Amino acid sequence: MTDTALTGAAPARGATAPAGPGAGPGTTRRPAARPGLLLGIILAGQFMALLDVFIVNVAAPTVRTDLHASGAGLQLVIAGYTIAYAVLLITGARLGDLLGHRRLFLAGLALFTVSSLACGLAQNTGELVAFRFAQGTGSALMIPQVLSLLQLTFVGEARTRAMSVYSAVLASGAALGQSVGGVLVSADLFGTGWRPVFLVNVPIGLAMLVVAPRVLPADTRSAPERRRGLDLPGLVVLAAAVTLFTVPLVLGQQEGWPVWGWVSLGLSALLFALFTVLETRLARRGGAPLVSTRVLRAPGMGRFITVIVLAMAVNAGFLFAVALHLQSGIGFSALRTGLTFAVCAVTFGGIGLTWRRLPASWRPWLGVAGLAVAGASLAGLGLALRGGGDGGPWLYVTLLALGLGLGLAFSPSFTLALGTVAPQDAADASGLLATVTQLGQLVGVATLGTLFLNRLDGPGAHASAHAFAVTSVALVAVCAAGAVVAAVRRRAA
Repeated sequence: MTDTALTGAAPARGATAPAGPGAGPGTTRRPAARPGLLLGIILAGQFMALLDVFIVNVAAPTVRTDLHASGAGLQLVIAGYTIAYAVLLITGARLGDLLGHRRLFLAGLALFTVSSLACGLAQNTGELVAFRFAQGTGSALMIPQVLSLLQLTFVGEARTRAMSVYSAVLASGAALGQSVGGVLVSADLFGTGWRPVFLVNVPIGLAMLVVAPRVLPADTRSAPERRRGLDLPGLVVLAAAVTLFTVPLVLGQQEGWPVWGWVSLGLSALLFALFTVLETRLARRGGAPLVSTRVLRAPGMGRFITVIVLAMAVNAGFLFAVALHLQSGIGFSALRTGLTFAVCAVTFGGIGLTWRRLPASWRPWLGVAGLAVAGASLAGLGLALRGGGDGGPWLYVTLLALGLGLGLAFSPSFTLALGTVAPQDAADASGLLATVTQLGQLVGVATLGTLFLNRLDGPGAHASAHAFAVTSVALVAVCAAGAVVAAVRRRAA
């Protein structure tokens, strides 16, 4: 694809194109001189951040053995990144408006790269968890700028093509993370075991830090946009609410669900309610809330958010549980486990690139259909792996169908949700959707992953198969509930 094809029709010399969706007031579009390279750079950053949500799954058994991590510690290694990522994503989007998308992308990339190095050198579980939180913070600064840069650089049909590539990256990052993790762990480079799953980011990040400043368009923001507030009260309340919600989910099962866990969950509900009140009042005063009420009231937004959250919860919970089962239960190597997930990644990513070719009349129902297909696939996978067997060819058939179903549930829902909001609200909508995507993944690991670990009552293939069978039933139930809710809301729309 050429640079001209990506940018679409360029404005005449000296002219300034109107600000695109996601551009704030006073924003002007500065067409990039090399948009093809720009797209590659920003999507590489997006892909690295997504990769690190899931690349640890395949490495989890090795991390657990090497660092003597507990079940809760292992979940925090995986979920700590996502907690920081989810809590700070919306704020990262607002900081991009205030300080410039180019500046925030580079700052987030630098923090992500340094934190990846620290993760690769960690000597105990506590250090690894702390550096994973730092990694997630870097991603939260970098990733919101990706969509804004896409919207400010590409126009017309070129934006449609760029968004299709963007959706494919979002769709395939999870499963490809498992595949890449398996290859790196099995390679055991220089006897480093699991560490390359983090260290691989360092040379890539450094190369991007050299190239990106030469490619990313300069930040040009007017004074009114710079005066748009950060909404610190909203940030503090939202961060506290998400933290109080997620920590008990991760630690509660291992701790026997103590009183503090239930108190924490109750407080999180109160803080989410307080956050809603604060944001509504700020909007009425003419302020700039973290989450625009216009975005939440957009037609179909609730349905799309439901589908996205449930699809990502299923995706994350499934990947966590099956990665442990295939390695610790059945005895797959990390390499074989990773390559097994490539089957799911191909269909997941392929749907992100091709779903627009389906008839327009089908699109409102793709989320419902996708969750139904995913549920049927997970039921088949549970049957294929029952009794401690490796599933034979049915393992790959069900994974292929699962990638198809989750791709249909996620990619169209994300893109169509962005299309429901007014252009001036696109940036807020993208931040909200990215946040609920991460929260869905976090809840999936914390609840469905915990369910698998709790049912793992001993070593061996049969114990692991039983744990996965129970988890697969729960996964199917989540898919079914999501499909029903999405269908009912669609009829009511």
